[in-house]
Amino acid sequence: MDADDPSPPGLRERKKQRTRMALSWAAIRLSVERGYANVRVEDIADEVGVSARTFNNYFASKGEAIAARQLDRARLIADELRARPDSEPLWTAVRNAARARVALDRPSDGERTPNDHWIAGVRLMLTEPALQAELFRIDAAAHDALAGAVADRTGTDPEDLYPQLVAGAVGAAMHAAMRRWLRADPPGPLLPLLDDAISRLSAGLPPP
Repeated sequence: MDADDPSPPGLRERKKQRTRMALSWAAIRLSVERGYANVRVEDIADEVGVSARTFNNYFASKGEAIAARQLDRARLIADELRARPDSEPLWTAVRNAARARVALDRPSDGERTPNDHWIAGVRLMLTEPALQAELFRIDAAAHDALAGAVADRTGTDPEDLYPQLVAGAVGAAMHAAMRRWLRADPPGPLLPLLDDAISRLSAGLPPP
């Protein structure tokens, strides 16, 4: 056990996760309010009440902090897919796994954040040029995580064509649902759009 933290291991890990998510959301919120280029790591750390050194224990950059929720959501969807009952057809399991984890698209740390503020944060992630390399890395990691989960479920190799195609199609469906959600005025719930997108894939994507 760490001599500087007498908490039990389970509690310590939960505290670390809460700090990590608080830093991620602070990075998003401050970048929306001030502009991405005007936010320093020190600003993000101060917002959460920790040191810049603590920030660097969790993230290598403010861009990584902003994209952290995106990566966590992707990994949790893959984990959830592995946990779905074997009796569920693959596409049903994919849809249910995505439904179970879509709540991570909004702050989950108890902050009273207006919906439009969070939407602005999502737009920042998708449109800020300085974040594109980080998002490309996140998309690649998300693709690999989902392909691995599909491979586990179907008894195939993660590099086989089938899990790669499923992972690519699900990623495209999530991006399409997100773009439609962001363009709605006023924005409605994201979940029905995601359901619709994945359902169309499972139906073979017939013409509208």
